[in-house]
Amino acid sequence: MVVKTATICNASGKPLVERDSTSFPCPKCNAPVGRSAQCRNQGVPYICVSCGFQGP
Repeated sequence: MVVKTATICNASGKPLVERDSTSFPCPKCNAPVGRSAQCRNQGVPYICVSCGFQGP
């Protein structure tokens, strides 16, 4: 099984280089979603580029 990971934050567009950045599958379509540490800490919403799902 191949797991795809995101390399940029879906909310800010910044590269995922911070220690607490993360990548996870979209709850709706399983496409990779990236979250920078800053956006996670501030609760900035993200939108999946594949299906449009919006998360906290």
